[in-house]
Amino acid sequence: KGVVHVQGGYAVGVYATTKFVFDIKPDDVYWCTADIGWVTGHSYIVYGPLMAGATGILFEGTPTYPGPDRFWSVVEKYKATILYTAPTAIRSLMGFGEEPPAQHDLSSLRLLGTVGEPINPEAWMWYRKHIGRNELPIMDTWWQTETGMILISPTPMLPLKPGSATWPLPTIEADVVDKNGHAVGSDKGGFLIVRHPWPAQMRTIYGDPERYRTYWTTIEGVYFAGDAATKDRDGYFRVQGRVDDVIKVSGHRLGSMEIESSLVSHPAVAEAAAIGKPDQVKGERIKVFVILKHGVESSEELTKELKRHVRTVVGPLADPDELEYVSSLPKTRSGKIMRRVVRARELGEPVGDISTLEA
Repeated sequence: KGVVHVQGGYAVGVYATTKFVFDIKPDDVYWCTADIGWVTGHSYIVYGPLMAGATGILFEGTPTYPGPDRFWSVVEKYKATILYTAPTAIRSLMGFGEEPPAQHDLSSLRLLGTVGEPINPEAWMWYRKHIGRNELPIMDTWWQTETGMILISPTPMLPLKPGSATWPLPTIEADVVDKNGHAVGSDKGGFLIVRHPWPAQMRTIYGDPERYRTYWTTIEGVYFAGDAATKDRDGYFRVQGRVDDVIKVSGHRLGSMEIESSLVSHPAVAEAAAIGKPDQVKGERIKVFVILKHGVESSEELTKELKRHVRTVVGPLADPDELEYVSSLPKTRSGKIMRRVVRARELGEPVGDISTLEA
């Protein structure tokens, strides 16, 4: 992205949030499964844990090679106490069932975390039950390359809600607003914004200062994150994904995340990705790509069942126009599905640099 950070503010933000969110201590063995070349690796593999004086695990590979228990074998071998990973990796591993984690001693873990995208409640519950022994807290974190540090997240002392990133961290004033910058109120969708600067924010975009200004001028006077979100009566935020990932069907806005989450809640589905395709009548039509769990065979009847399931869970407008079974989806090495690549491939558009992706 060409995001420019500065040493002082970035270090302050990353160190403070590593302490706030993970309650990290010098005797912890901390493992963030992200690729070091991505911002999560910079902030929460390298700088944050090292400044906190903890032991870190560096991992090169994928979650399922040479077997679907790769993550859990690493946790057991090195006695990891904190695990920070991507929701897509969790959903991928869910497809292999309960047996792989059950084969390993995960009792060293005391804290779990997720990063990179919103986590759907079904994946949250599986993660807590099978990895967290139904007792470990899950830090569902929201931040961006541009923010440099986590801005919205639980801390270990807060009550949790599956699928919610909870509250903004101390000094962070976030809100959900309409296009004019007015707060939309409880449980209504809108744009996620931050009202005031914070230590680790980007200072510019290298070689493109005009683009940098759009973050602060799209909605005048606030930081425009480019994400859709809701905030409930308790002030808990639910991030729905990129505004670009919102699919507009017959004038109605549907989050790709909620469609994907409904599919993953079906017992036959391991992973899913939803995109919008141009449609002359409806504006956009919905196409979903589905990876089935091991041992499940695709069929015309299953396709009808999955479409009915989405219709029941989300609503009639979310009924997919197309459903394609695939064996893989393009992901980062940390397991995050790259929806922009899925969309570009489907529409025959340039996919950009995909040299660091798995597929």
